[in-house]
Amino acid sequence: MSVIIVGGNDRMATRYKDICKSYDCKAKVFIKYPTGFDKKIGTPDLAVVFTDTVSHKMLNGLNQRASKLDFPVAICHSSSCSALKNVLEKYCVNKGVANA
Repeated sequence: MSVIIVGGNDRMATRYKDICKSYDCKAKVFIKYPTGFDKKIGTPDLAVVFTDTVSHKMLNGLNQRASKLDFPVAICHSSSCSALKNVLEKYCVNKGVANA
């Protein structure tokens, strides 16, 4: 399963990837708005948005891509590890992936 994480804390990017890896998910983390963001998103199975640290421009670009390609967007109001784990438990357990 591929996951896109949008927003979050810069120093936590590696931790976010490690958490996703423990749920057998491959993750891309976008803390800041990169050039060509729409193309770099690709076609993930899930997008996680940390609303406390994301820009409106990134959120709008992600929402447009999600509606075009029809993938779910999970909204978290906190950019903590436990918030990410809660989202992954909700979306990954249904696919038979063992949680960490």
